[in-house]
Amino acid sequence: MSNSTDTQQKPISKLWYKNYMVWIFVIGIPVFVVIACIWFIFYSVQIKDSTVRDDWYMDGKTLYADVSKDKLAHDLKLSGEMTINQQNVSFVLHPSQSPDFKIPDTLNVQISHATQIQKDRDFVIKRQANSPQITYTGQVQLDDGKGKYYIIVHNPDNNWRLQTTHELPSNQAVKFAPLTSFDDKK
Repeated sequence: MSNSTDTQQKPISKLWYKNYMVWIFVIGIPVFVVIACIWFIFYSVQIKDSTVRDDWYMDGKTLYADVSKDKLAHDLKLSGEMTINQQNVSFVLHPSQSPDFKIPDTLNVQISHATQIQKDRDFVIKRQANSPQITYTGQVQLDDGKGKYYIIVHNPDNNWRLQTTHELPSNQAVKFAPLTSFDDKK
């Protein structure tokens, strides 16, 4: 006598390469992860971070900001006011009565966007001889979109600097004042 279970055949299972779960979870996800890793490695090597545009230096593992230029501007009691209209820049320098201060013929201006290096501008402004105030003028082409900018004005020898943060383009004058952190605390 033969058993009825012996005569029945067991169902044939699907072959592994015909199973969609194998293609998605065993092959698909690891291949996607490998491709994503290769793309991120390529991206991190090709796209470099922009450098910091300020006076920072590293001593061992510690970063320090060089504030000697800001301190000299404070000690000389320098201040100023800049207006930017279209492409024209006008800067009025208010110097102190210190005999150590020599009025330069040109000033260097650095306008740095907070996040996008391609919007940074460096240019020179020249002193106007026929002006009653100490006035410097120059030209610059700024981006039309509003954004936060760091503005630095310094002499050609780079001994002192005035700096501020302002949203450009703007119809308001940009005011520069020495840092108050150097004021004597009594």
